[in-house]
Amino acid sequence: MMQIALTFAIGCFTLGLLMNLWRIVKAPGVGDRVLALDTMVINAIALLVLYGIAIGDAVYFEVSLIIAMVGFISTVAYARALLRGNIIE
Repeated sequence: MMQIALTFAIGCFTLGLLMNLWRIVKAPGVGDRVLALDTMVINAIALLVLYGIAIGDAVYFEVSLIIAMVGFISTVAYARALLRGNIIE
């Protein structure tokens, strides 16, 4: 039963990644693309955690934490660059 739930969840998050990729290609504005990229990072983190649960390896949880930190910093930096024109003052 657990394997079926993991397979379903992995399929749903993979579909979410593909929908975000479509949104990046067809987005009308830059802000929409940034939001889609941020959502892609969240979906990638979820896929890593689910894969770590599926194979029973704790390394994927640590990798997902690192990706979460990098994703957050990159989203903040890109939003700041859009609003102010520079990242470092």
